Formats: sequence, C-alpha cells, structure tokens
Amino acid sequence: MTVANLYWLDQIQPANRNQVGDKAFYLGLLGQKGYSVMPGVVVADSVFREFLGTINWLEPLFADLPNSALHLDVDNPRQLQAIAQQIRQAIQSTPLAADWLAQLFVATSSWQSSAVILRPSFALESRLDSSITYRTTGLFASHVCWNQPEAIAQNLKRVWAELFRAKSLLYWQRLGIQLQQINLAVLVQPMESAIAAGDLHTHDGHLEIRATWGLGAALTRGEVTPDRYQIHRQTGAIQTQQTGSRTFAYHIAVPFASSQAELPPSQDCLRADSVEPSRAILTELELEQLAHLTRRLSADLGPSLRLEWAISKRYPQGVAPQPDTSPTLYLTQASPQPLPIPGIRFRPSTASSPLVLSPSVPTTWQISGLSPLVVRGVGAASGQIFGEAWIVPDSIQAAVRAPTGAVWIASQITPDWIFELQQAAGIVTEQGGMTSHGAIVARELGIPAVVGAADVTKLIQTGEMVFLDGDRGEIYRVEKEAIPPHAAPLPPSHLLAQTILQPSSQPPVSPQPLAHTSSKPDFYTASKSSDPPNGTQLMVNLSRVALLSQTHDLPVDGVGLLRSEQLILDVLDQQHPIVWAQERPRELVNRLAEQILQFAQAFLPRPVFYRSLDLRSHEFQSLMGHPTTPEPNPTLGLHGTFSYEVDPTLFDLELAALRQVQQSRFANVHLILPFVRTVEEFRFCYKRILDAELKQNPNFQVWIMAEVPSVLFLLPDYVQAGVQGISIGSNDLTQLLLGVDRDHPQMSPAFDQRHPAVLRAMQQLIQTARQVGIPCSICGQAPSQYPELVEVLVRWGISSISVSPDAVEKTHEAIARAERSLLLEAARHRLA
Repeated sequence: MTVANLYWLDQIQPANRNQVGDKAFYLGLLGQKGYSVMPGVVVADSVFREFLGTINWLEPLFADLPNSALHLDVDNPRQLQAIAQQIRQAIQSTPLAADWLAQLFVATSSWQSSAVILRPSFALESRLDSSITYRTTGLFASHVCWNQPEAIAQNLKRVWAELFRAKSLLYWQRLGIQLQQINLAVLVQPMESAIAAGDLHTHDGHLEIRATWGLGAALTRGEVTPDRYQIHRQTGAIQTQQTGSRTFAYHIAVPFASSQAELPPSQDCLRADSVEPSRAILTELELEQLAHLTRRLSADLGPSLRLEWAISKRYPQGVAPQPDTSPTLYLTQASPQPLPIPGIRFRPSTASSPLVLSPSVPTTWQISGLSPLVVRGVGAASGQIFGEAWIVPDSIQAAVRAPTGAVWIASQITPDWIFELQQAAGIVTEQGGMTSHGAIVARELGIPAVVGAADVTKLIQTGEMVFLDGDRGEIYRVEKEAIPPHAAPLPPSHLLAQTILQPSSQPPVSPQPLAHTSSKPDFYTASKSSDPPNGTQLMVNLSRVALLSQTHDLPVDGVGLLRSEQLILDVLDQQHPIVWAQERPRELVNRLAEQILQFAQAFLPRPVFYRSLDLRSHEFQSLMGHPTTPEPNPTLGLHGTFSYEVDPTLFDLELAALRQVQQSRFANVHLILPFVRTVEEFRFCYKRILDAELKQNPNFQVWIMAEVPSVLFLLPDYVQAGVQGISIGSNDLTQLLLGVDRDHPQMSPAFDQRHPAVLRAMQQLIQTARQVGIPCSICGQAPSQYPELVEVLVRWGISSISVSPDAVEKTHEAIARAERSLLLEAARHRLA
C-alpha cells in the first residue's frame, strides 16, 4: 500500500484518513467505487512532519515545530508576518532527501504526463468534532509543475509552506486549533489539458454550476467570469443560464526543453490560449451528466456536496490514446457539506464589542430549509458573514450609533460613510453596481458586500440575523435555535470563522511608516527573489491612513490613486469641507497635509498620486454645512475641475497642503486632476498649481484623469498645456461612453467595462500617450473586476496598473504572465 510513506489513491483505506487528508480520502473512496477519478499518489502527513524535523532552525521558537503549538501574538501583524516569512523561507531552502524524492518520481513517471498538479489535502485530528467543515479557501493552493524531480520538490515545499502563511496561522489560532492537530498531506496527480473545468454546489432543489474553458486555474485564480448554470437537481433541466467573460483558457504548455529532465523547474507549464467568447461551455448533455453524477454522489456522501470537475481526454494508465475517444467527465474534488451548519456560535455584537467567536455561548445559527433566501443582488466584495442586520437611517448622525459588527443595510452608501463603516461586518445596498461607492469602500475595507438588492431595507428589519454571501450576491435570513446546556462546546464553523479574518473585525492598527529605502519591502524581495521584476508598474488604490498597515508587504511600485474624498473625511469632524474653508482654512491645510504625509513617508521613494477633490452634490450630504440645493443630474453636474473654476477655494487649500508636504522634504507626492472636461479647465488649474509654487520642485508631476471622452480627441493638446501623465478612470469612462448610470442596479448588465467601445477607447488613450511621450496608468475598477483585461492592457503598452489592495497579488501574477507571453512571441518572431 505504501512506499516510503506514499499512498496510491486507489488503495487508500479508512484508517489512512489522517495520513492522506480529506481531499485524497474522498477521491480515493470514490475512485474505488467506480467514479472517474484521475490516478494519484499521496505524500503522507508523516513525510511533512519528518521534513520539519530535519530543518536547521535559526530561531529557538521553531526548534520543536513539528509538535509545537507555536503560540503567536496574531494581533501583532508585523511580528506575525516576520515569523511566517522565516518559517517559509527555511522550508523552501531545505533540500528533500534524494532517495525519497527518487521514489516519488518513479511513481509520477508511470503516468507519462509532462506535468503534475500538487493538491493540499488536510485533515484534523479525530479528537476534534468531525462534523465541522472548515473553509480553507485562500489558505492552501494547488501548484502545477513539470513532472521532474526538482520541480516536484520545489512545489511540494511550496504547499507545505502555505500552512505557515500569516493568514493561515491567524485562522487556526483564532479557531483554537493547534498546528499539531492539522495533518497536511499532498496529493500528486497527472495534469493534462482539459476541454472545460468548473465546480458545483448543491442546494435543496437545484444545482449551481460554474464552468470555464480549459483548466480550472483561471477560475480558481479569479481571472475569468465563468458561465453559470442553475439546473434542476433531479431532472437536469436548465433553470437559468448566464454566459460569463472568458476570452482565454489555460492548457499545458509545450516544453521548451528537448527532454523532461532538462526542464527548468521555474518554467511556467501553463499557457493561455484565446477562446471563442460567445459559445456556451456546457451542452445540455454535459449538464445532465453532472446532474446524474451528483445524484450518485449524494447516495455515497450525503445530499449536500461541493464538487470540482474537469472534462478531458485523459486515458486510464497503460491505455493508448484514441483520436475518436469521447471526452470523459472527471472528478477532481468532492466533499460533503453538511447542512444545517452546526456549531456556529458567537458573542452577540454590542456597541463596544465587535462580533467575535465564542465556543461557550449556548446558541447556534444555521442555514437550513427554515432560512430562506431573502433577496439576491450583485456580489460586489468577496466573503461570507453572519451578523445582526442594521437598517441604516437616512441621517449619518444616527449611523454613528450603529452596533459594531452589524451587517449594514441601506438604500445606498456614499463616500462620507467610510469612517463609520469601519464598524460594519458587511454591506448590503438597494442601489449601486460593482463600481458604486459602497462596493469600492467594501473592497478596500475587506468586508463582504452585496449591491443592487431590491427593496432589501423593507424585507429585513433591524435586529434580525442574516447571512451575507458577497461571492454569490445572496442574503439569507438566519433562524436561531437553542442548544441544551449540557451540550459540549463545538469549534466554530468555517463560515463565521471568516469574520475574524476581515480587517474590520480586528483592532485598528496605527500605521507604521516604512524606513526610507530605495527598494520594495524586504518581504517581497525575499519571496520573489527568483522572479525578474515586471516591466509594467503595479500600483495600489488607497484612501485612508488606517489601511496603510495592510499594504506594508504588497509588491507595489507606489500609490496610483490616493482618493481625497475618503482621505479628507478623517479630518472633517462631521463638518462639510466648505465650512472648514470658510472658518478654519489653515487648520484644514495642516490636517490634510498630515494625512498625505503619512502616505508619502510610508511609500518613499515610491510615488504617491493624490487625486484632488471631486465633490458631487449628492455626496457628503450628511456633513454639517452641506449645500442644500440638489442637482437634477449630479453625475454630469458641478464637480471636477469645472467646479474649481466656479470656486477655487478648496482646490487652493489642497494645493497648500501638497506644498506643505513638499516642504517637509517629501518629494514623492504628485497630483491628479479629476473629471477634466476641457483643456481650458486644465490651464486654469495649472496656473493655480504654479502660483502655489508646487512646480518649484522639478520632479512634481501633474496628471489628469482620463474619464471624460473628450480626452480621447484632445490628449496632444492637454500635453502641450502641461499634462505629464494620464490615469484612465474606467468606471466613469464606461458610464459616459455607453450612457449607462453605473449606480443603477437594473442597468448593471449594460455597464460593461469590456464593451468594444470602452476597450477601443482605452487602447487609443494608451497608444496616444505613448506617441506624445507621457505615461498612461489605469486606476478604475476594470483590471480588478476583469483580470483577463490585464494582458490586453500590457500588450497595448500601458505604463502602470493600479488596483485595490485585495487584487494586488493576482494582478501581479497576471502582469508577469502577460509580459512573459510578449517576450516569448518576440523571441519566436526573431527565430522565424
């Protein structure tokens, strides 16, 4: 059964569950029952523990790591990051035993596949309640590599090292689970190109299926919008069908080396190919096959399931491929998801105490047949949360009294709410789309959000318990049941556990500026030392000082968009900026300069692009002194640089604050002007910039937002007038090009930042900027929402891409892939 602690998938027995982990255990069980499962071999948990024991630890804290509880101060993010980094680096740099690795390669060589996938498979010790399903999405990731010893060794250690990522250590310690209670095995399987792949979730009467072309990596990485199907559970009849955005698919690349042994382990073995965007991925027959497969699995694993699948022409071991053989539907993962969810316990939120885990409270919340779907909207910020509903009143003054840890339910969210929103566990709004202020603020704060949920303020009452799913855009009403006092306390379930991973549920951390350095943070340098830097700059969108601590280790080249509308709220004391300008202008300058200075110091010498105020009349209404005269169309109303011409008072104070930052010897802050309609508006602003003496620093740059379509035709004129760079605001650009209100939930399908008109406008802006010799960035929501656009933007020659903090990692990877693709094309062209 085993060779050097290796378990063949088709020979796994129930007694091996802890050694092989749940993923491998279920796949092995199903393969032995006749289901179509790829062959595989499992590197047992005991190999991992033995390997940890061979590492020459430099810190005494890690000396007994295989059996250590490793109690850390998880509320100290810098210490946690440092310890996690040390452990991972030690794992990556320690070699595996050569004889054992050779035996593993003998096993993988028998598949005659050029690539393999290494899937983490973990199990908890049996003394923990086995009925609890822990959500580990985002904690462990699978890795694909060439089927050769060095590559397998490198990626095996990458899987092991992920147990010691900072957020993983935080997750388990918050749940009260010690590291020695976690058994981490690795399932190694052959990896071959697939026709299509996806996942499936069961519900009471229907199945929800997501599908993408090619391998499932594009779906897992969030790089495509998949096709979605809802089918009847018993008949397989299609109830709803939605075509996604998937312009490319991953397949196994053709090796560059002449033999498998010559392949460099770091060479990417996945390639992205263009696919037909319009055709539906799954046929009715394939959907029926998935429904039939689910019915069979329900008999073996239970009614509630989560599956991952692939359609491939993979053949059983030893069988030669036949060209006329039909594709086969394979299971790549299958696990039961028991409902109702047991053991979800917490201490109810109060005004002074956030929603926290507590295994001793005799209350449980569950999603069951008694917990109906209340409303469905647009999933705008990822994550799931249980919480007490709080219907937000019209007055923001009342919002200050909101209970901490509540799910905020409102008609709409405006920028001036960002300070109070730090208390929220999640956001639901009746209005708005993916680029609305509520959605943007939620993603920046790291809390789940659903927007465009019609009549939600009438369907839910304050005090009711709700479950908010920011991935699926769903809000459930949750029923409460009592637990007998003698019942043994259960560990919290995965769904509530996610609340402790949200930044809003942690105590606020005072920002600690980086030391003055000419390089990126050490963590980035160490973890990416083998990768060449990207040519396209990656920037981050920020708005508040309180979020600086979260960006310390991000692989970014600076701040591409510092939103002044949110930044200034921290200094206004609930008074409108106009009141400050009239009564305390000098104090406003000093306060704003202090805020900007912290970003300048934290990112020095990397640039920080401050976008000046773009106040729209329907925003900031809650602040005292707000002008009472409403505008019929605020989007096209008195805002942007035109408002500076009408009354330059606030703009002049912003320029004074920027000058004060310069005089504090920080020369890395630059200015972006918002919503510039005409060259004349820019000239007016530029003269005031000169009068404020900001251009006395020759490095100070003045950019404009490219979001009004007139910039498309007048960019050379803007450059002649003094513009030194542009940043594409894809949200407003899409809105104005297509004539679609981006905040109107019913118009969400028409608000498409991938529309050909929008893409051609972006291409023209990028290419014209290159022709006139200025940089062109993009700071709108498009690259974050549609990562597949990154390759197109890089191909067109964009200078930098600026995204929200949560999208930095996947955007960094997307830029690297796009640049590698361009280099490969250029190399092939030279050889042709």
